[in-house]
Parts: sequence; structure tokens; C-alpha cells
Amino acid sequence: MAQFLVEGRELVAEAGRELSVLAQRPEDAVALDGCFRAIHTLKGSTGLFDLQPMGLMLHAAEDLLSAMREGQPAATGGFEALLDVVDQVDRWLDTLERDGALPSGAASVGRAAERRLRDLTSDPASPGRKPDAPGWHIPPEFAGLVGTAIRYTPRADCYFSGDDPLAIIAATPGLTALRLSPREAWGPLDHYDPFACNLVIEAVSTADRATVEAAFRFVADQVEFVELTNLDPAAPDGTAARRTLRVDAARVDRLADLADDLVIAKGGLAELAAQAETLPGGHALGQALRGRQAQLDRLVGDLHATVGRVRLVPLSPLFARFPRLARDIARSLGKSVTLEIEGGEIEVDKTVVDGLFDPLLHVLRNALDHGIEPAELRRAAGKPDAGNIRLTARASAGHVVIEVADDGAGIDIGHIREVAVTRGILGREAADALDDAAAIELIFTPGFSTASTVSEVSGRGVGMDVVRSAAARLGGRVTVESLAGQGATARFVLPLAMVLTRIMVVACGSERYGLALDAVVQTTRVTSDDIIPIRDGRAFQLRDQALPLVSLGGLVGTGEEARASRRVIVAKVRGELVGFSVDAIVERMDAVVRPMNGLLSGAPGVTGTTLLSDGTVLMILDLAELVA
Repeated sequence: MAQFLVEGRELVAEAGRELSVLAQRPEDAVALDGCFRAIHTLKGSTGLFDLQPMGLMLHAAEDLLSAMREGQPAATGGFEALLDVVDQVDRWLDTLERDGALPSGAASVGRAAERRLRDLTSDPASPGRKPDAPGWHIPPEFAGLVGTAIRYTPRADCYFSGDDPLAIIAATPGLTALRLSPREAWGPLDHYDPFACNLVIEAVSTADRATVEAAFRFVADQVEFVELTNLDPAAPDGTAARRTLRVDAARVDRLADLADDLVIAKGGLAELAAQAETLPGGHALGQALRGRQAQLDRLVGDLHATVGRVRLVPLSPLFARFPRLARDIARSLGKSVTLEIEGGEIEVDKTVVDGLFDPLLHVLRNALDHGIEPAELRRAAGKPDAGNIRLTARASAGHVVIEVADDGAGIDIGHIREVAVTRGILGREAADALDDAAAIELIFTPGFSTASTVSEVSGRGVGMDVVRSAAARLGGRVTVESLAGQGATARFVLPLAMVLTRIMVVACGSERYGLALDAVVQTTRVTSDDIIPIRDGRAFQLRDQALPLVSLGGLVGTGEEARASRRVIVAKVRGELVGFSVDAIVERMDAVVRPMNGLLSGAPGVTGTTLLSDGTVLMILDLAELVA
């Protein structure tokens, strides 16, 4: 069952993707084949369990798709009915995982869905099946085979005509698969009639169809044929399937933790090398230790990068959960919305994927409830009745950028200012003084909500602050942009993979802090005579440029010692160069930076923490936030 749940969700996601394509391009044969394969495989899997309602629906869906593959045009409402079946299976998979069984009303739901699909399959306005199309369901055992499928149903009195069904099928050229089943239930042995044939013989031959038909020319009225293509869902594009191994996520997490611990432990070799060099005659030993440390650095770095790649998973399973949810929410709001998804193939660290569902769902609900207008308002604005939401992902410089963009009315900046004043968040003058970007930032204030009523979708006091906190826990950030009348975009920027961060350790008084080296431009030394007071601040000359000078110790609360000269870290902050004075530069090191969590998750000016080789916790500072 555990394996079925995993693969079932993958197949549901695949069917949903292909149906979305078919809804736009009904003639797309590749999408139709992909959808058929997913439904066919899923239906076959339900036979392993007592899931008859699910099997009934999927069998009827498969028949409808089979009719489409044979050239029958899609019946009106066909794709909508198929989507409803896929959505229902998705919901039942959730129930199976939670309760271990289908819900009590599953049988009636399954029968109703089956009748709806059967009615569409036998649509009188549609042409019937091709004369040579099978009126039977190809057995799951034949999935992945290529050739001519055969269904031979001998007459009950065939023995009296001199036919030997088993001899006929055995003589079929190129026979590669065979399945025997009773035409009718055998019943009690006392009533068995040895002179009546009660067999259905199904087989696959690799010979061409004309040769196979010739082998059955004397029983042609009892045989059906159909050409088989590759039904193997593991290789839908004809390419070789990737070799994969399913591993318990807890084991991968443990492996990642061990890799992190190795990164911390190998840092202790530098201290041992330094101590050895201070001993009489210990210089050679110290150098040997440093050589071993360099070798260990490379190996641990490779190990950490490899484990990081093992933890990468595609976004597609996560994204596949949203089309059904979007349809359900839109239906509850009385709106019509299309959801476009791109970038599901992007691979991201599993921790990021695991933590993204709730924040993305919250943003999607906001877009559906607050962003997309009712149909009559959209018509008045010259827009299509159906709203459009795009969920996209792209990789960018070691990060993944995920956007949820809608074509709705956009954010009402004036209304946000009014809500902020009404709730006492800002005074009237302060609210009016905000530019549009700063006003939009107010939606991230804890408890801020523009919903006037409480519904199943919104208005419960859970605002965008929860979304921002979730992004911060994942080591990223979220921003919102809007254009009046054109829509809004929520943009998540998150780490792509578990990587080592190169940091600089500095001392401020007795405390040590870390700075990300990618923000550091250079280091320099500044004497007291080089410092120029400017209003309430200070500056110093760096070549031909005057830069502001800020005490890092003053920012973090450790104070600044009086020194004749100071070490200065020149860093780029929001595109501008700023000098930060420190008491000492301790070292440069590779570190695994973990985001702040718990009570410290909202600590300003801190991006995360790491451990030093002696077990000390080192806080990694966010210079841009510290000087904001």
C-alpha cells in the first residue's frame, strides 16, 4: 500500500498534466497517450487492493480515453469528467494514507462517476468504434509490449466443429504473451460440461498483423485484434528508463547531517596544525597536518555536494497538487480560473519542497479570493471571464525563483493604507507618506488581513506574515509586486540545494560573528586619522571614494574598543559599498548555515547559524538588514 500511494500520486500528477494539455489541444496525440498510460497503470494497481469504486471509475475513464485514441472525438464535457475522476482519486489517496480505507460513501461516488463516463463513451452523436478495435480491456500483463494483441473467444460448441483453441493459439507465430481466463464463472464442479468451451484466450504476437490474422483465418468471427504501442509508463518518450532507488527520506536526512558534522569536524585540523607549529621542531608536523586538511577539505566538499544532489527532488509532485485545489477553491468562490504550471522539472532540496506546500497554497488562495475578479467585473474590464494564474519556477544563480502570478485586479494600495490606519498599525500621516512598495510590505505585518468576512478561503487572521516566516525558515525570502488592474505576483527566492557557504569569522569584543564572503568586497586597515566625521556618522577614504564607516560591534550591541587602527570589512549592501569596522578578522571557513528557528526565527539581522569546531554556535549576520 505504501508503494501504491507513492506511485499513485505520481500517476495522478501525470494524468492531470496531460489532461491540462488536452483541454487546450484535444488533438495532441502524445498527451492523449500519456494520459491513457497513467490511467491504465493506475487502474491496474487498484486491482491489488479492495478499491472497487476507484477501479470502476478508472476503468470507465480508460475506456473513454481508448475511444479517443481510436479516433472518436472527445465528447462534450469529456475532459471535465476525466479531470473530476483524477481529482477524486487524488482525494481518495489522501484518505487511504490517513485512514487506511476509502470513505464510507465511495461506492456511490464511484458508480456515479462510472455512469457519467459511460454515457460519454456511448455518446450517440459520436462515431462508433472502428470495426477492428477491441471491445475488451488489454490486460495489465501486456503493458510495455509491442505487437498485435489477440482476443480469441472460442464458441461454446467449437469442439464439435473440429476446433482445438489451445492448438490454434499455440501455432500463432511470434507469440510473446498468453493469458487464459473463463468466459463465465466455472460454477460447481458437478455441473462442469467437458464438451463446452468456456475459455477466453488473450495473447500478444510480434508478427505483423497480416500474418497473425492468417493464423486465425478459420475462426475469424471469434477473434479481435489491435495494434499495441509501448504502454510502459517508465519510458513514455521511447527513451531508456532511469535507474532509480527509493530510499527512506529519514536515511537521506541522517546522511546529510553526518556530512554537515564532517564539515564542522574537519575545521579542527587547522587548530591542531597551528598548535603543532608552536611546538619546538613542530613546524614539519604542522605543515603535514595542513596538507592533510587540504585533502580532507576537498573530499568533504565533494561528499557534501554529492549528498546535496541526492537530496534534490523535482518540484513537479508538489506543483501537481495545486490544479485540483485551484479548481476546488475556484468552484467554492463561483469563479472560473485556469492554472498554468511551468518549471516542475526544476530540482530543489527536499527540505525546501517539503516546506513549500502551505505557503504556496496560502498565496494561491489569496490570488483566487482577492486577486481574480468575478466574471462580470472581468468582462467590464475587457478581460476573459476565466481568470489566469501562473505557477512557475526557474533556477537562478544557486537559487530557485518560484512565482505565483495572477491577472486579477491587483492589490488595492489605498485599501491597505486604510486597514493599517483602522487597525492602529500606522498613523494617518505615516500611512499616506508610504510609497506603493512600502505599502505593499504592510501585508506581511502579523495579523494583517484585508478580508472583511470570514470564509473557508480567507479572513481568519492568518496573513502573509506566515508565508514570509515559512520562506525564512527555508533560508529564503518572499516579495510581492502588483500593478493596478493587471494583477499581482508573489515571488519566492529559495536556496536550490544544500551547499557550503564560504564565510569570514570576525571578532567584535569577545564575541565572534560570521559574514557571508560573497558580500565582502575587500578588507583594509583604517587609522583614527583616516576617519572623517560626517553629521551623525563617520566615513573614510578608500582610494578615490568616500565610504560610510559603521561599527559592527555597535550594531550587534558589543560596543567598539578604542584602537589606534581598525580592521574594516568593505561589503556591498543594496548595491552600495559600506565599511564595517571590527576588532579582528579571525579566519575564513566553509560552513553549513542553518536558518534560525523557534523563538529566534524572527531575530533581525541574522540569516542563520553554524557550529565552529569547538562546538560554539556562530551567528551569520545579514549586513543589509543590520544597517536598514
